[in-house]
Amino acid sequence: MPQSLTRIGVHLVFSTKHREPLITPEVRPALFAYLAGTLNAIDCPAIEVGGAADHVHLLFVLSNTVALSRAVEEVKKESSKWAKGNVHPRFYWQGGYGAFAVSASNEPQVIAYIQNQEEHHRKMTFQDEVRALMQKRGSPLDERYFWD
Repeated sequence: MPQSLTRIGVHLVFSTKHREPLITPEVRPALFAYLAGTLNAIDCPAIEVGGAADHVHLLFVLSNTVALSRAVEEVKKESSKWAKGNVHPRFYWQGGYGAFAVSASNEPQVIAYIQNQEEHHRKMTFQDEVRALMQKRGSPLDERYFWD
């Protein structure tokens, strides 16, 4: 019987629109759980979800039946609807996102990185974080189009 075998780990990063600090410590657990639940519902198992006041990091396994763009669209759309009623009535995510492949052997480091966002952002802004992520991967970042 033919089968398709894949295991593509994805580190997904996106911010609130205009990086508004709407993700307060009080709402983070519920928002992070909702993001994880949305990924799980589309057969993209969430491994770790975290973030800071103005952005989120999601580590998940991409389903072999779901395109990355569809997974991102679904998680942002559904969580934005939820957040409008539970976080702030004018809650929106930025239009863009960063997505990076993660090997299974590197997942523990990415999990630790996501869990340490609070401390990490005492030293670095979200913009500098994205620049560093892109530079580390040798990918250019056209800042005219990423920030909104």
